[in-house]
Amino acid sequence: MSKQENILINAEKLFAEKGFDGTSTREISKMANVNISMISYYFGSKEKLFEKIFEVRMSESLSFANELLLNESLNEWEKLNMVVYRYIDRVKNLKTFYLILQREQLRNKNPHILAFLTQSKKGFLSIYDQLLEEGLKKKIFTKKPRLEFLHATISGTIFTAINTLPTYKDFFDGDENYEEMYITDIKAHIKNILKYLLGYEEHI
Repeated sequence: MSKQENILINAEKLFAEKGFDGTSTREISKMANVNISMISYYFGSKEKLFEKIFEVRMSESLSFANELLLNESLNEWEKLNMVVYRYIDRVKNLKTFYLILQREQLRNKNPHILAFLTQSKKGFLSIYDQLLEEGLKKKIFTKKPRLEFLHATISGTIFTAINTLPTYKDFFDGDENYEEMYITDIKAHIKNILKYLLGYEEHI
């Protein structure tokens, strides 16, 4: 791991825990075990470091999905499921970032971050649109839901389900296997919703 990546990861943890205003560059340098001047060297300022976290995370998601579109060995249904499963795994494994993202959407102060978020949402709308149109053309899908609702159903369901997991686990007195089974069931649940929305029939 490079020094730059190390700073980003540790800063992400602190921003999630304390918020942007509650985190100092000194705390970031201490947690990342680097000289405070390294933050200025790599990022310029705390605000630029904060923006870089969003830039990196947004790019990771879109790059994966765009590369998947070019994979000719998969059909549109398989590609869509891989995009969805990837998103579920990212929300589960990158809890610190998605906590920051949720907070930042409410905070609504940094125009650069809002631009990253808007660009990411439009990027995924474009990806879903391409998968939907190509799937309809090949008769893999037989229904054409509104693109806005398809996007909202996928992102909204996954984000809420993952973020509410601790409450559900507590309510149902879940054991050590609860989370693993829950994630598996989310994937199956989303898959069934998409089958209905897109009119997809699985041929076994």
